[in-house]
Amino acid sequence: MVWLSPAFPVGAFAYSHGLEWAFEAGDLGDAAALEGWLSDLVAHGALRNDAILLAAAYRAVVAGDEGTLAEVAELSLALSPSAERRLETVTQGSAFLLAIGKSWPCAAVEAFARATGGDAAYPVAVGVAAAGHGLPLTQTLQAYALAFAANLVSAAVRLGVVGQTDGQRITAALLPALVAAAGEAGAATLDDLGGSTFRSDLASLRHETQYTRLFRS
Repeated sequence: MVWLSPAFPVGAFAYSHGLEWAFEAGDLGDAAALEGWLSDLVAHGALRNDAILLAAAYRAVVAGDEGTLAEVAELSLALSPSAERRLETVTQGSAFLLAIGKSWPCAAVEAFARATGGDAAYPVAVGVAAAGHGLPLTQTLQAYALAFAANLVSAAVRLGVVGQTDGQRITAALLPALVAAAGEAGAATLDDLGGSTFRSDLASLRHETQYTRLFRS
C-alpha cells in the first residue's frame, strides 16, 4: 500500500490517461459519464491489461524464468497505443524501480533494473518488486487496480469533471469491478491480453496535440 499510495514518488499525478482530452471533447460531462468511462477501462482497457502483465511478471520472477520476464517487459512497452501512454507507463515504471531500489532493495529488482536499463512499464516493475519481496499476488493486484482508478478519479476532480464527493462515490462504486479484475488477472496468461476501449486510445492520441494541457497524457 505504501508503494501504491499517492506519496510514493512515481509522478502519477502528472498523467490523466487521456481524460483531459475526453473532458474537453465533451465525453465526460458528469459523474455518470466518468464512472462509465472508468468502468470500461477496468473491464476492457488499460487496467485489465496492466493487471495481466503485472501477474505475468510476478510469476516469472517467482519461477526464476528470465526469458519470460524479458518477453513480458518487451511486450508491455509494445502494447502502448500512443507515445503519451508509453511515456506514462515508462516514466512511472522507471521512477518506481529507482525508488524501490533505494528504499526497498532486493535481488529481483536489482537484476531487472540492470537488464532493462531502468526503463520498464509500470505494472511490470510493480510485479517484479512484489515477487522479489514475497508479497501476495492477489493483494498486489488489488492495490494496483485501486491506485489506477484513484489516480484517474483525482485527475478528473482536478479537471473539474466532478467534485471531491462524487469522486469518492465513483471510487466506491468501482471497487467490486476492481476486485474482480484483480482476481481474473491472477489466473490469466499473456494470451488473454486485449482491449476494446477505442475512444480512450483515441483520446491519448488527441491529447498529444491538445492546445491547453494540465497533464502529460
